[in-house]
Amino acid sequence: MVLKQPLRPSQRLVVRDGEFPDVVRLGDPHSPWRDLYHLLITIPWIGFIPLMGLIYLAVNAAFAIAYLIGGNHIANATNGSFFDTFFFSVQTMASIGYGAMYPQTLYANWLVVIEAFVGLLFIAMVTGLSFTRFASPTARILFSHYAVVAPHNSIPTLMFRAANKRRNRILEAQIWLTLVRDEYTTEGEFFRRFYDLALTRSHTPLFALSWTAMHPITPSSPLYGETPDSLAAANAEIIVILTGIDETMSQTIHARHSFIADEILWNYRFADILGWTRDKRRAINFNCFDQVSPIR
Repeated sequence: MVLKQPLRPSQRLVVRDGEFPDVVRLGDPHSPWRDLYHLLITIPWIGFIPLMGLIYLAVNAAFAIAYLIGGNHIANATNGSFFDTFFFSVQTMASIGYGAMYPQTLYANWLVVIEAFVGLLFIAMVTGLSFTRFASPTARILFSHYAVVAPHNSIPTLMFRAANKRRNRILEAQIWLTLVRDEYTTEGEFFRRFYDLALTRSHTPLFALSWTAMHPITPSSPLYGETPDSLAAANAEIIVILTGIDETMSQTIHARHSFIADEILWNYRFADILGWTRDKRRAINFNCFDQVSPIR
């Protein structure tokens, strides 16, 4: 059977790629404009491109108004026409220079000098931001919707899947697994505790297809003696961090994921996804990537 992905709580310690935890920062006022570079690097392209376009139009509109101050400073432009001075500003900033309109006063020439300098800065900054956004190393790692707990060599084992969705290889891949849960000390103080979960294999020299990470639940494991109810009561969450070197770009990439208590299925197994094609080539069936079945 195939289980659908459950609804997730509104507040989580760790969230999926591209999202941010819903944490209220009391006593720490935050404005994205205080860290403008980080904002421009992290916002989606659908927001970045319109924002740059609005800034470009606003700067040209400001210079157009400046050209209108004090009379007709642009030759062959209609006196008092905002659109003529606006289009002249666009031509100046982009160094187009059609020649139909040109500055005819000292005031206008100085504005052209200032605008040319502003245009150079704007183009340089937008080019640098765009290159940084394109060049930032990213990973396309697919994680299973669920983790399962099932016997492996007669030992209860926590397992989940990861797969590289790109048609290349990740070198020196490593996985870190951490259990996070609520705890109280004997004095009644509340803590959010982190516990490392040891994997049977935490690194691989070559990650090309899929990887089933396994944590044996032995007496030394932080999960030993836990049940679905106890994990849910402690707001438990399992954090997954995967890092490696992208073979194509030779850059370090990383991916993160997390499983809450409702996403850990006890006494279930994953369906097999590896096989061979008719022409004897290794194949991975992503249609069964999240498919699980109960242990009978």
